[in-house]
Amino acid sequence: MPAVAQVLELAQLAERDAAWKLLRADSAPVVAGLLGTHLGGDERRVDAEELYERIDADLERLRAQGLILPLTAKGYCGEWRTAGFLVRRPSSEARGETLELSPDAIAGIRFLQGRAAPRSSVTESRLASLAAQVRRLAIDTDPDVSARIALLEEEIDAIERRIESLRSGDETAIDEDRAIERVRDVLAQAADVPDDFARVRAEFETLNASLRAKIVESDVSQASVVDEVFRGIDHISDSDAGRSFAAFSQLVLDPALGAAFEGDIRRILDRGFARDLTSDERRALRSFLTTLKGRSAEIHDVITLFARALRRYVQSQDYQRDRVLRTLLREAQHAGVEAAAHTRPWYPTSLTLDLSAVALSSVGGIDLHDPAEFAATEEIVTQTASLASLEELRAIARETEIDFDELTRNVNDLLAEVPSCTVADVLARYPATQGVGSVIGLLSIAAEQGTVDDEPEVLAWQGADGVARAAIVAAHRFTGAVA
Repeated sequence: MPAVAQVLELAQLAERDAAWKLLRADSAPVVAGLLGTHLGGDERRVDAEELYERIDADLERLRAQGLILPLTAKGYCGEWRTAGFLVRRPSSEARGETLELSPDAIAGIRFLQGRAAPRSSVTESRLASLAAQVRRLAIDTDPDVSARIALLEEEIDAIERRIESLRSGDETAIDEDRAIERVRDVLAQAADVPDDFARVRAEFETLNASLRAKIVESDVSQASVVDEVFRGIDHISDSDAGRSFAAFSQLVLDPALGAAFEGDIRRILDRGFARDLTSDERRALRSFLTTLKGRSAEIHDVITLFARALRRYVQSQDYQRDRVLRTLLREAQHAGVEAAAHTRPWYPTSLTLDLSAVALSSVGGIDLHDPAEFAATEEIVTQTASLASLEELRAIARETEIDFDELTRNVNDLLAEVPSCTVADVLARYPATQGVGSVIGLLSIAAEQGTVDDEPEVLAWQGADGVARAAIVAAHRFTGAVA
């Protein structure tokens, strides 16, 4: 490829590739450090709320070290999801969603981690592995059968010579340093395999989206995908990626291979040099096959889900509705382009458009119901129902309301003895049982049904707290029975 073309291609890649964005971001150490720790290890997918809590705790520690990090974990995760570093998916185990690294983010983080802890690029085991693979490729691709047989016989001769060397004691086991170097080289190669699952899943998601687009975009006479789905062809499983993954999955789930692999791992860990491996390296060796089986089953479920959804989409005829909608949208767009030369967007027309009755707002404006906000924080005590006391109910009512029946009765009883009386006279004969509430009640009754003199008078009563109180007000007089 010419240099100019390669530069232009890389320039386009720099604009759309999330791994490149991560590497050139000012916050790349924060992104790679936080996401690589929480999503790049054994746990590749985490509940969103749980991830926010973990990252918030780390952000506090980083701020204490002097780093300026103005956003919360939720805010940063939103930015990283927009940038393509994170992938959000609905949780299959609980309500909510999960977050995981995108394939590009994994590639970027792995590159930075490799720069932080570089491995020896040229090792004996790596060269031996490459030589063995080249040798195997040369044998398997040779069209001459006699040549392939000759190469295999050379291998047999080499194996027999080695067996004879072992029997004679000329060949001993490799030393511990070389053994550890080989184990770590195997672990380095094995670490890349689980990361490939994220890329495989992304490929299937892209394939599923492209198949749906073909169904909707194709004309009725050219909708070969629809016809093939009706004939039972599984486009997802029959794709190149699907066949490659099926072969890989079959190999991982091979019981004989699995048993041999587990046996080899146990023998390696029983060797003396294995004591120099770290706990993480020993755990990675033990769980490698289990991890592959788990990720393989997950991808297999994704393939099945996409295949079923695509078949249901075709069989339910929903694609016809989408085609009609696509046609209408295109017609509207074409009409808009033609009208744009003659009519401005703000020019009033005679057309009336009935809007939806549903209020439109952003997702962020929706206030979701959280049952946890209404959860009882204290232990609920069950009370035994009993017969209500009229006196207790009356006492409760008197705590919040003025007892006008009592005040009216007191006024009328006093007026039975004298032709008129003031509020001060009533209070002098009948104490204010509700404190200032009784005083206010008497003044209210007198204001409505009595008269107000120009002369002031002193009202005295005892408050509910037992303290004597007094007030000077215009004299309110009762001149007749009140109701």
